[in-house]
This record gives sequence, C-alpha cells and structure tokens, in this order.
Amino acid sequence: MPRFDLPENELHAYRPDVREPADFDAFWADTISEARAAGEGIRLDRVESPLETVDVFDLRFPGFGGHPIAGWVVAPRDRSGRLPAIVEYIGYTGGRSFPHEHLRWASSGYVHVIMDTRGQGSQGSMGITPDPVGSGPAVSGFVTRGIESPETYYYRRVFTDAVRAVDAARAIDFVDPEQVVVAGASQGGGITLAAAGLAGGLAAALPDIPFLTHFERAVGFTESTPYEEVAIYLRAHRDAVERAFTTLSYFDGVNFAKRATAPALFSTALMDVVCPPSTVFAAKNWYAGTAEIDVFPFNGHEGGGPSSWPRQAEWLARVLAVRGA
Repeated sequence: MPRFDLPENELHAYRPDVREPADFDAFWADTISEARAAGEGIRLDRVESPLETVDVFDLRFPGFGGHPIAGWVVAPRDRSGRLPAIVEYIGYTGGRSFPHEHLRWASSGYVHVIMDTRGQGSQGSMGITPDPVGSGPAVSGFVTRGIESPETYYYRRVFTDAVRAVDAARAIDFVDPEQVVVAGASQGGGITLAAAGLAGGLAAALPDIPFLTHFERAVGFTESTPYEEVAIYLRAHRDAVERAFTTLSYFDGVNFAKRATAPALFSTALMDVVCPPSTVFAAKNWYAGTAEIDVFPFNGHEGGGPSSWPRQAEWLARVLAVRGA
C-alpha cells in the first residue's frame, strides 16, 4: 500500500476546521451528570489466578444509565500505598478478554484497569458487557448505531462508560486518584481522547493510532471499515448526510482534543488506511495540552506494534515524575 495521505511535513501543520456543535459542552456535561446520578459505587472481587506476581480483580461499575460495566483490575501483588493507574480502552469489536493478557503495566508498577466495551467482544477478544439499548436501522458494526441523533448514538454510551471507568479507578483504595492515565489503540485511542476531554484531572493520555477523529475527512477518504460503515449507511439513507455528520460532530476526537489538557503521547502510521494519519494529526494538532506524536512511516494500522509500549512506558515515567515533583 503506497502512502496516500498528506506529506508528513504538511501533516504536522494540518489543523482543519472541524464541525463543532454550539451545545457540545452542555450536551456532555448533562450526559456525564446524568450517568453519575444513575449509579455509584464499584464492586471489586478478587479472582483466583495462577499468576504469582500480580493480583487480579473482576471489576463492575455503573456506566451510562447506571448500566453495569465489567472490567479487570490487574495490580502488582507486592504493593504499598497508592499507585498510579492506567485505564485502558479496547479496540474495535474487542472485549476485556483474559487477565493474563494484561500484564505489562502491572509488571511495571501500575494498577491496570481494563474496561470492557459494551456490546462488543465477540471478534478478536472476548467481552461480557451487554448494551441494553437498541437502535434504529444501522450497518453491521457499531459506528452507525443510533446515528439519527446524538442522544441515541452508540458512542454516547461508550464515552460515558469511559468517564465512569476513570471514576471507578479513582475509587479503588490502592489507586492514587491524582495519577490516573487513560490509554488505548484504534477505537481505544478514540475513547481515550473522549475520556481525556471529559474526565478532568488526568495525569496523562496515550491515544494510539486513534479512531473516531475528523469524521468528515475520514468518511469517504478511506474505503476501510469502520469509517466505511458510515459511507455504506449514507448510500442507502441519501437524505441523512447532514443529520449523520451533525450527530458525529458530538463524538469527534478533534473536539475532545480541544478540551484535553493532560500531557499526551499520540501515535500514527503513514500507511494506515483504517485511521488515516491526517485524521490523527487533526486531533493532535488541536490538542489543548502538551502533545507529542510518534510517526511510523512504513506501517499500516498496526502502527508501532510491540515497539510502542516501551516508548510509552518511558515517556509516561518521565511525565509522572515531573507531575509528582
């Protein structure tokens, strides 16, 4: 696959005008407030495991509408006091999977909170959290579910769950509530941007090859799913173009980036047809806080692959050391 997007020097300067609803802040303030009022408290149950250096807990917390959301908490067994926490969001169609697949952050001294994504987790990795809310006509997948309005859109529920996952992490008695980090790749990266713009008081954000950014460029620019799901929907619903993009503007990672102040480390790949680099740079270049980006010139949606995590861990250690000084 040849490079297809803007040249890299133009990407670093790419700061497009992105549709932003006038009531964006009020919409999300009301949504998060309603979710917090609908349920509170967490359940943390220790899970028996052959793992000898970490403790594993099954996490349940109330998300959007008070709906029960599952997760894992993986923490160093030999711990004292409160530790920094990584709240991780999962890629498209995946779920929380098994705790032994989540060892890197706990092995490095962090409490690792993995949020199950409602309604997903039957392709790639297993999930167990249902989405009890239905939707109107939609394309197979999740990106067009409830696209008729921002109130009914699927990602309103997911992004609210993400903020509530941060609330849950802060409520764990061995987590330092001032040292909570959000992280994720692809869909998880898009959810990370939403949490960074909505949760407040975060220590850092790690949006890796993020999806769900700059919709009006991505849809029609790439033929790859998941963005292609919107194009397929609009081929059938020809009169719904304006309505669909108005809905999506409430969920655009660029608009969350404008409101996110925690230090951030992005990543992108210049041959990524799933999350084109210009859509990632649009969010990075609008990011309100300090933001860096790792660029992989010859990679696709795998991005940095296994080479990304050591870089993230080194960067995060420096950021948290400065924050704690």
